[in-house]
Amino acid sequence: MKTQFGNAYVLNVMADDHPGIVSAVSRTVTSLAGNIDTASQTVVGGYFTLLMVVSLPEPMDAADLAARVAAGGPGTDHFQVVARPCLPECPKAPGRAVERFVITAFGQDKPGIIAHFSGYLAGQDINIIDFYWDRAGDAFTMISQVEVPERLDLAMLQADLAELADAEGFTVKLQHENIFVATNQLRLARPPNPPTRHATN
Repeated sequence: MKTQFGNAYVLNVMADDHPGIVSAVSRTVTSLAGNIDTASQTVVGGYFTLLMVVSLPEPMDAADLAARVAAGGPGTDHFQVVARPCLPECPKAPGRAVERFVITAFGQDKPGIIAHFSGYLAGQDINIIDFYWDRAGDAFTMISQVEVPERLDLAMLQADLAELADAEGFTVKLQHENIFVATNQLRLARPPNPPTRHATN
């Protein structure tokens, strides 16, 4: 990953969720003349989590950076910041050509689904790069963005996922990332149905 400056750091922020946390963290980075190179933020069970890679024009001790970000936050005991120097990006091993896919699944929740699902992917050398899981009542929804080695047989992968889903009692779908994005963009772009007009006498 290319950074704006040579001194890159990973920031990990966790807090009780409330408005303004991203703003507070980004203001601190800006005050240090830094740049946010990439970031991912979500809320899980009422807890805010943020992962950022930031780059600074001058090197800085990671503990000092974490302290500066924490000082610029909401000032509560529940605002926690960890910083560490960003490791150089490791080149992919020879033969590690991959394609990105999205796996969606839903069904009746029970213990062990994530463990069995992620265990299968790990056994196939499939890397999970983004993961979402939510439960409403007894039903769950799961969306995973994964990197699939090009050497794998996609038909076999689909069959294995279907067999795993049948054994665990849920429905699963594997789509190439481009198809998933295009499908959802079309769905979002579709105008809502116009309201039904009833004739009046």
